[in-house]
Amino acid sequence: MARRYDCNDATDRTTGLREASSAVRRGELVVLPTDTVYGLGADAFSSEAVAELLAAKGRGRNMPTPVLIGSPNTLHGLVTDFSESAWELVDAFWPGALTLVARHQPSLQWDLGDTRGTVAVRMPLHPVAIELLTEVGPMAVSSANLTGHPAPEDCDAAQDMLGDSVSVYLDGGPTPGIVPSSIVDVTGDVPVLLRAGALTADELRKVVPDLEVAP
Repeated sequence: MARRYDCNDATDRTTGLREASSAVRRGELVVLPTDTVYGLGADAFSSEAVAELLAAKGRGRNMPTPVLIGSPNTLHGLVTDFSESAWELVDAFWPGALTLVARHQPSLQWDLGDTRGTVAVRMPLHPVAIELLTEVGPMAVSSANLTGHPAPEDCDAAQDMLGDSVSVYLDGGPTPGIVPSSIVDVTGDVPVLLRAGALTADELRKVVPDLEVAP
């Protein structure tokens, strides 16, 4: 039976974060609010938990799961060949709605799907999300919806779709909106905007003037 906690209530929030942390460590799924939409999360280093996440959404391995982190410092253990431009983007826009596609450390024992040696990583601007991520470490997080359905802006919508496939729901109230994060590929010599979302190409070019836009 799924448990749900009101994170706008201090006592419920403390209990919910403790229960969500325990669930993630057991390899179970949790729903958490972010600065875009609600996310469905699992331990990024548990291949079984990530497989359950993909199954709960009805999503294939050809759409790898992004990773959320609670601090930019976590990047040092996750990525390699991270350019100066990439760090400048982190400094300017994290926490926030910017996802960076980078090469992950070859030694990492994880299976996020068919990533071809890369990882899409972001630090969200939401206190509940950051608190959970700080406690449990990197999480594989995708929007908390069934594939083909709208991404949920409140906990009710997420729970209606995912039900008891999720152990813990952290209800942080309505999220700011459904505008997704912008995605920038930093695996090459020049940053490439793969998807314009909350941040436009012009905003990003104020930090990395050589940014290119994918066709």
